[in-house]
Amino acid sequence: MEELYTFKVKTREDFIKFLNLLLKDYYEDPASWENKPLPEFLRAMGAFSESMQGYYNNTKQNVDADEPNWGTFADMFRAAKVYEA
Repeated sequence: MEELYTFKVKTREDFIKFLNLLLKDYYEDPASWENKPLPEFLRAMGAFSESMQGYYNNTKQNVDADEPNWGTFADMFRAAKVYEA
């Protein structure tokens, strides 16, 4: 689901819509999820959170991971779907 990756999350309302897109993606395309069980998903989210500043730097995004916002939370959830922990 491309919209899951293009949807911009800036507000709490956006984040709620994003979570609904994530859930829809889980049900409609479960094969695209590497971390389906909750423990694996949370492990991947933690691992990505540790290295997310490197992700932002490598993709030339002007984001400070130490000052999170609704968009960075969405990035953590997006990454946890497939991130190898």
